[in-house]
Order: sequence, then C-alpha cells, then structure tokens
Amino acid sequence: MREKRKIARLLFASILLSGSSMVMAQTDKPVTVQLKQASIRELFVEIKKQMLVNFMYSNSAVEGLKKKDYDFTNASLEKILTHCLAGSGLTFEIAADNRTVVIKRKPKNKNRATGKVIDSQGEPLMGVSIKQDGVMQAAVTGMDGSFELPLEPTKDGKDPKLTVSFIGMKTQHLTWRGRPLNIYMEDDAQNLEEVVVTGYQVINKRALTSAVTTVKAEDIIRPDYASIDQMLEGQIPDLMFMSNSGEAGAVPKIRIRGTSSIIGNREPLWVVDGIVVNDPVQISPEELNDPDFVNRIGNAIAGLNPQDIERLDVLKDASATALYGSKAANGVIVITTKRGRVGKPQIRYTNSFNYKLRPRYTDHSVDVMNSKERIQFSRELYNSGYIYESNISPVGYEGAIQRLYNNEINYAQFAEEVARMETQNTDWFDLLTHDSFSQQHTMSVSGGSDAGRYYASIGYTDTDDVVKNTMNKRYTAALNLDANLTSWLDASFNMKGNITKRNYPQGSLSPVQYAYTASRVIPAYDDEGDYYYYKKMETSREGYDYNIMNELDHSGVTQEGSSLQLDANFRFKFNEWLSANAIASYSVQNTDIDSYWGEQTNHVAQIRGSEYGVEAPSDSPFPQGGEFSTSNTRQKSWTVRLQLDWNKWFNDETHNFNGAIGYEVSSTRYKDNSYTARGYYPDRGLSFVSGISMDDYPEYGTWLSSNVPMITDNLTNILSAYASFTYSWKQMVYLNLNGRIDGSNQFGDQSNDKILPIWSVSASFNFSELDFMKKQEWIDYLTVKASYGFQGNMLSSESPVLTITKNPLHPYYNEFTASANGNPNPNLRWEKTASYNIGLEASFFNKRLQMEASVYFKRTKDAFMSKSISTVNGYSSYVVNRGNISNDGYSVDITINPIMTKDWHWSVSTSFSRTINEITTSPDGESYELDDFLNGDAVVKGQSIGTFYSYKFIGLSPVDGGPMFDDYEDHWEDLLGLSKYDTYTRVLEASGSREPVMSGGLNTTLRYKSFRLSASFAYSLGAKTRLFGMYSSGAKNGTQTIYDAGAIRPENNMSRDYLQRWQNPGDEQYTNIPAIIGKSASAFFKYSSHWSGSVEYGGQSVQTIASSAWDMYDYSNIRVVSASYLKCNNISLTYEFPDEWLKPYLIKRLELTASGSNLFTVSDRRLKGQTPTQGGFTTIELSDRPSFSLGLSITF
Repeated sequence: MREKRKIARLLFASILLSGSSMVMAQTDKPVTVQLKQASIRELFVEIKKQMLVNFMYSNSAVEGLKKKDYDFTNASLEKILTHCLAGSGLTFEIAADNRTVVIKRKPKNKNRATGKVIDSQGEPLMGVSIKQDGVMQAAVTGMDGSFELPLEPTKDGKDPKLTVSFIGMKTQHLTWRGRPLNIYMEDDAQNLEEVVVTGYQVINKRALTSAVTTVKAEDIIRPDYASIDQMLEGQIPDLMFMSNSGEAGAVPKIRIRGTSSIIGNREPLWVVDGIVVNDPVQISPEELNDPDFVNRIGNAIAGLNPQDIERLDVLKDASATALYGSKAANGVIVITTKRGRVGKPQIRYTNSFNYKLRPRYTDHSVDVMNSKERIQFSRELYNSGYIYESNISPVGYEGAIQRLYNNEINYAQFAEEVARMETQNTDWFDLLTHDSFSQQHTMSVSGGSDAGRYYASIGYTDTDDVVKNTMNKRYTAALNLDANLTSWLDASFNMKGNITKRNYPQGSLSPVQYAYTASRVIPAYDDEGDYYYYKKMETSREGYDYNIMNELDHSGVTQEGSSLQLDANFRFKFNEWLSANAIASYSVQNTDIDSYWGEQTNHVAQIRGSEYGVEAPSDSPFPQGGEFSTSNTRQKSWTVRLQLDWNKWFNDETHNFNGAIGYEVSSTRYKDNSYTARGYYPDRGLSFVSGISMDDYPEYGTWLSSNVPMITDNLTNILSAYASFTYSWKQMVYLNLNGRIDGSNQFGDQSNDKILPIWSVSASFNFSELDFMKKQEWIDYLTVKASYGFQGNMLSSESPVLTITKNPLHPYYNEFTASANGNPNPNLRWEKTASYNIGLEASFFNKRLQMEASVYFKRTKDAFMSKSISTVNGYSSYVVNRGNISNDGYSVDITINPIMTKDWHWSVSTSFSRTINEITTSPDGESYELDDFLNGDAVVKGQSIGTFYSYKFIGLSPVDGGPMFDDYEDHWEDLLGLSKYDTYTRVLEASGSREPVMSGGLNTTLRYKSFRLSASFAYSLGAKTRLFGMYSSGAKNGTQTIYDAGAIRPENNMSRDYLQRWQNPGDEQYTNIPAIIGKSASAFFKYSSHWSGSVEYGGQSVQTIASSAWDMYDYSNIRVVSASYLKCNNISLTYEFPDEWLKPYLIKRLELTASGSNLFTVSDRRLKGQTPTQGGFTTIELSDRPSFSLGLSITF
C-alpha cells in the first residue's frame, strides 16, 4: 500500500508540473543517446533532457538492472524503451497526456501472448517487434527469438490481433488464440507476388493498372545456359522467343507483343536495378532484324550472372513503359539483382556441371547421304551424261574417273579406289565436334542488420561448346550495399563487373555446315596420318590445297570483353509520405574482336595466288604472312536521375495519392577503331612483315593505300522529364497517368518535330474489395484493368542535316577532300504507336487457381520505310514515314495448385499468347525487288512484317521431270505495264512469316517432402520456313553450296531427298523432287531461263519474274514447311538434405539437382534435321543440343 501511495503522489506531482509547463513534450521526437556503462536511471535522465518527458518508476523495480552501453541515433522513444527493457520483466506505458512514461512490472497473469520467431533458415531472430493492434505496448524477441507480450482486452471482445515486424522482413498480421506462436518471417524479396518493379517505382501488384509479368530468376534458371535471356522461352506471356542457333553465347531474338517497326530496332529495352543498360557493340537494326543473323558478340545483359538475379519484370503495354520514353517502344525487361537481408552472414556456393551431346550422322534428324549412296549418285549422274562445271575439285567418283581418263590409273585401280571410297564414310561430325563439358560456379555472401545490409558474389563460367576449337569463359563480380545512414537518409551502392573471353571459327568456316555438306567420300587424313588435302578449284586450272581442319587450326576469332557498372542511390525521407531519390550511374564496356587467317590456309592462298611455301607472284596483293583484323569498341555511359516520390492517405485510408516526378539526363558514347593488316605471323611473336618492296608487289601497295584504320565516335545525349500520378479509392479503384518528354535533334528542323510527349492513362477496379465479394471466401482477388498509351520510336542512323566525312589528303589532287556520309532527312518524323490494353487478374480458392489474361491493340503510324530513289542523288534509298502497322493479340496465363499439403505440393502453370501483325498501308510500286519478296523483306499491305512469297508449284513434267509453275505464261498480257509490287503480289503466293503468331509454355513442379521434380516445355506455332535449297544457285552461302543440283560438286554431300527424285515417266505421281537436268539434256534450256526476261509488247514489258525454273522450285510453295515446334526445355529432380543431417557440419541448406535440357523437339518431319527457326538459304547452324547436368547448392 505504501508503494502504491508513493506512486500516486509522484504521479499527481508530475501532472501539476506538466500542467504549469508551456513546453509540450513529443514522445515521437527522435532521440540520440550514447552512454557507456550507464544505469537505466541515467538513460531516463538523458532522454528527459531531449524530450521533456517525465519517467515514473519504482526504485525497487529498476535496482536489479545491470549497467550497460546505450547507443541510439535518431531513434524513437518506443524503440529505445522496447530494446532496453527486453528480458527485464518490466514494461512501459505512455500516459494519455503524451508527457509521462510509467515504468512498471509486467502483470503476472495468463492474458499474454508468447511464442518464438525464426527466419527462413530456421534461425531465431532477435529484435523482432510484436505489437497488439490498437495498443501502444509492444514486445521484442530476445536472443533465442522468444517473446512475451501482455495483452489488453479488445473493445469488440474478439481475439487480439498482433502485428509482427522486422526490417527487411515481410510484416505479418496474426490472431492470438491462446496457444504459443511459432512465427516464420519471410524476406521481403521472396514475396514477388506482392509488388512489381518498373525500374522507376515499386508498385503493389493489387494497385497495378498496366500489363506486367513477373518471374523469379530461380524458377527459370537452367544449367545449360549462361545468360538469363536464353532462359525466357515459354516463360512470359506475350513474349516471342526466337533462336536460330544453339551455339553457346548466341543471343536470341525477343519480341514483346509483336513487331511495331519495319526497319527500326525491334528488340526490348534492358534495365538492371533501375538503370538502362546498353549493348557492348552497336549492331544495326537491319542485322538484328534479319532472322538468320547470329549475334555472337552479346547483348546488354550477356555479362550478368543469372545467379545474381532476383527477379525479372516484363513491362508490356504503354502504361508500363511510358516512363522510359522512346527507348521502350518494343517493351522493357527490368532485372532486379539480389540484395542483402537482415540476419547472420550466409555463405552460399552453387555449381553446375553440364554434358552436351554433339550431332551425329546416326541422328534421325541428319538426312544426308553416306559414302555408298554418294558414289552411286555420282555414278548415275555420269551414266546420264551430266556435265559438271569446269572448276570442280578432283575428288570422289568424279576425281577417279578423271584420273582413269588421264591414264593416271587403270580400270582395276579405279574399281579398287571406288570400292574403298564407298566404305570411307568420314565422320566429319566426330572430327569437327565433340561431346562437351561445361561448368558454372558462384560464391556469394549476404547478411546485415537494420543499419546496413550487403550482398557480394563472384562467379565463373566455362562453356565448352560442342564445336571444337571454341571457348567461352566469363568471370563476374557483384557487390550490393544498403545502408540506413540516418532516420531520414538511406543509401544503396551497386557494383557489377565481368570479364569475358571467347574463341570461335571464322564466319565463312562453319564446322556444323561442313559436316552436313561435305562429302563423306573425302578422307580427313592420308595413309601417313597427316591431313589429306584436295585441290579446291577456283577456275578450271587454278586451285589450292584444302582441308577444313587445317583451316580451323590456322584461323579463328578471339573476342575479349570487360565491363564495370557503378550505381549510387540516395533516398531522402522527408516524412512518412514524401521522399526523394538521387541516382547516379556510370558504366564502361570494352570489347576487342581479333580475327586472323594464317598463311597456311586456303583462304590466304587464294588471295596470295600461290600455295603455302611457294613464293607469291608479282601481281599478288598478299605476298607474305597471314591476315589480321581487329576491332576495338569502348562504350561509356552515365545517368543522373532526380526523383520525388509521394504516397499520401486521406480520410482514414479512403483516398490515396501517390506518384513520382523526375528529371533524367544520360549520355552514351561508342568509340570504335578497326583495321586489317597483312603479313601477320602469329607464331613468330605476333609480328608483322616489314620492308616489302612496292616495286616488286605493286598490287600489295595498292591494297595498303586503300586499307587504312577506321575510327568512329558516336555520342548520344538524352534529356528527359517524366511524371507518374496515381489515385486510389478504398484500394478498390485505381487511376494512373504516366508521361515523359524526350527530345532528339535527329528529327526535322521544325522544333515541334524534335520533342514528342509520350504518355499513358490507365485504370483498374478490384472487385474483391466489394463488400459482397469479401464474403465469398473462394475469391482471393479479382481485378480488371485497362490502359491507353502513346509511344514513339526513332532511328539513330538518320539526321535532319547532311553529315559529311572529312577525308585525308588526296594523293592525286593533293588536297583535303570530304564525302557525304548521310543524306539530310529534314522531314522525318517520329514513328508513333497507340496502344490499348484490357487485362484481368484473379486468384481463387486460397491461391489454388490463379489467372491472368489480357487483350491488346497496337496501331503504329508514320512507320519508317525505305523508299527507292534514283541513284543520281548518290543514294539508292531514302527513309520516309510511310508505314502503318497493326498488332492485335491476347494472352492467357493460368497457374493451378491442385495439391497443397504438408508433404505434397503440385503446381502446374501454362501460358498462351497470340499476336496478329499486319501492314495496313501500301508502299511505292517500285520500292522492292523480286528478292525482297522471296526473302521476306518486302512490305505488303494486308500481310505481316517478314512475310515471304513463293512461286506456285503445280507439279513435275511427265515428260522430263522438270518443275512446272503457275507463272502467268499463258496469259502474260495481264502483267504488261504493272509495277514490281503489283506483279509480284499477283504472281507469287504469300507463304507466311518466320516469326510465330502463337507461343507459350507449360511448367509443372511436384514436391514431395525433400524431393522436387520440375519440367518445362515451350511451343511456337504459326511460323513458316523454307527447306534447304536443292536446285538453284540461290542455295549458296558465300562460296559454298548447301545442295545445288544445278552445279553439283564432287566435294559436296547431297540430301537423301535426291534419292527420291524423278527418274522415269510416271514418277511424278509419287514425288515432287524434280529430275536432275544437266547441260547435256535436251530440256536444259527449257528450265535454265524464264520467259519473263524477254517479253515486250506495245512499248510495255513484263517485270522479270524469275531467272530459271530451278530458282523457282527452291523458292516455291512446295518447299515451304511449318516452323512450329514443341520443345522440352528442361526436366530436373532436386533433393534437399534434411536439416538434422546438416547441423553437425554447420550447413544450413544443401540441395542436389540432376537435370536434362533440350531432350527432344517435335516439329515438321519434312525438315529432316533443319532447325525450325533456320531459313533455307543460310549457313546451317548448330541446333539446340540435348544436355545433362548435375548441380549443387550449399549454404553455410
């Protein structure tokens, strides 16, 4: 009783004192305390000095507390007292007047919440705050993660609600039901379904009004690839994935919601941690858009270790991409890298070892002749009187015949040689490729406290491709730091770096194509075990020794690259709803590409004009040594961004206004120097020959004078302003407005052409927030959204003014000269795209069924097109705004979790996307040539971009087996005077596009206790491609033919399709493969030319439709097949070792994964080994090879 009276008197006195004071205490004012070995009373005195509050306590209650250090900076009173009284049996209460703090013993009654808090690794978490909703009192966990919180009776009599929070962890809201709680805290970064990262903002997914798809990196990582973009196939709705090469490091082509530009760049924009990243080397849109172009150099994220990536957000509609301006016309892929999390340091090591299978002649997909078939084929040609070209190489059956006729061998020797060749069967695949072994390793460390967090990693990747003499190595390092410097200032610092090195063959030496197309009759080694050489003839009398392995041994390309990116982000918190960001980024990339041809190669011998070891003739432009070419590119860029963010609630959280406004300036510079030198000796100290007499070799002097180093310097500066505004009502209705202004002096001399506002407006309605919907327990959420936006695009190659190149002193005129580098284009305008999007997101049955669906409409006008002009202007084409394009499409993404129990979890997700692309404007009649229509480069109204045309095949002649076509020969007068456009669209048939119209994927995961089985499939539908050419000169790649019945060469192999060719009348009933009609055949001239080349009537003529029937056959509709496919991307089995096995070894987690990738592809059987994504008149590229991997992940 005496103690109670004493407390009452003190409390009464404190009220009087506080009442007479004119200074109001503020318990929410931040306090800084730094005391060494101080008592709790000294702490109270120090706090009172800063906050003007009074502390009421009993001496007996605090006497037993030990002295200790107190170190708090700008901390709240609640935080200080919660930490200092933890585990003491005391608690505190702030009086209603906000000036008095009462320290008292915790009541000893049963109305208290107890439990334990652990992290994702099962480790106890200390310092976690547990608070009863509506009550000031809180508790924190101790060293062992346990807590005890006294509870106050609730006003409505229901069970108390608790809020559990900790920095870096997801806040949890629980209900106390009288039993101890075991609380598992999840990292914020693990809850990807809660937020979307756009690069400029982090948005709650329920508040999202635009089309964005998010995936975790760990869900799509595959051990057979080294870059994250190669892992996106079948994972993202509305994302079309096209890869025409299975070569390690080859960059895939990605299209988001169709193709919106005819000649401009079609690739998406890459953003890493909020900063736009650039490609290491500038590659023209023309090359990138070519479906057969293989990008071996790499793209903007080729050096990024997938193990350092946390998530990817794909921004698809105008509302999502508007803040990126004109650079984002093709969509944006935002990558967020891993960051440190609060907790003890974690060391993680991951590796994977991959075994990839090479191609083999026994593969069902490789359909070429063996030696016996090839000899028989040559024998049939010889017996039919087939006349070869005069420059054929003397090998195979034809070479033996030639030696027999020249009396170099007798018939018995001839027969013996032919019999040996029939069993030769040289295995070029075995000689040029091998089953390869690759490995990836990553070591990372992460951790931190509420004051700062860190993540650091190093990585090593060694990808040995199946093609021999190739190398792909990459070293990566990353460091991400987050610091809470003060209560009003946070900072983050990022560093990413990588070093890469690649070796691969020269572009004209394709080992995979050679294995397909080289005759297996030709030996690789002679009887002594040395390389076997044959004369590769250039003319009927001139030829030089050739062996593909010798070419590969003495040539090659070496690519070395390095990059470093530094980012700093300072966040200023003015109050609970207003903050600002100051961001600065700097990056530098170096790419060196060196290629050489040794003097021992056939390539150099042809230029030199003599065999290796033989002195070059006096007219040789290449008297000594080999050839060396180098290209060095330095790319530097920096970005500075200032952004103000707000998120303000009004009227008891009924209304919310949030958004951002910012200013950004960036600069990108590419400097490149390149040159080619001759006389190179790589085996003599990498030296070059000197002192060659120009009098002895005048052609060499001429070559030197015209081959000088080239230096380019491209600088791009961008100044932008942007803003985003969002209003929400009761978290049910959301309205959003985004806008950005980019300026460019590449467009027009008119000021209103230089600046284009890019904007979007969008809205969403969350039906699940309606009262009657809340009562439907089976509905988790249901949101409908819609958006409209306006985007722009530009061509970096165009300028409103004439660009001039200043040349050096001219040797003849003895004056400095200049040449036009680019035509002025003052009337060029922005390429503009209007985009509409309608979307639905829903979740049912406690996330057992989740669905996303969207429909979109994109309309592009003033699209850039190339217009043919008279060469009297100095140029043959001119870029104009003449195109209109429409892209319509829809997508559905469904995830089902049919089994969700303690031991079993089965999930299935599938996505389907369709894109309908169409040109809605007509080009000029003379804009495109015949080849443009055949190759898919022509723009045709009513067709999709990339549509290629074909001749109409009607069958084989029953007389001679030649191909026949519907080519207007019997009514040629209908074509008189027509333009090229009208002629070719009438005579030819639209076959389709190389780009698919539908794509999707199927992913499933089945988990049982510690086992996890996953499978991923991808499909692509609607694309078309041509089969490899067989009869025409168009079936050539460089100086090598693929299959060419018009000029059969003994050194080349042939497709087995020739075995099914027409040979006798009546065969046309069973085959569509024409007869081989050589120069000696009476029907030769009937098929070697075309009637359209010589028709003229009344001063009008017919456009040239074809050069020969053989060209028409290879470009006919009979040679067009479906490029649709279904591919098994990956199947994996993972086992996670039990915790009790690992604890004695201080291991927190250990996983072992076995997987198989690219196990099979289902496609049109007529392809017969041709990859569906490859065209018929291109280099045969390596297909996606089956591989098997074993991986380990261990965390300490």
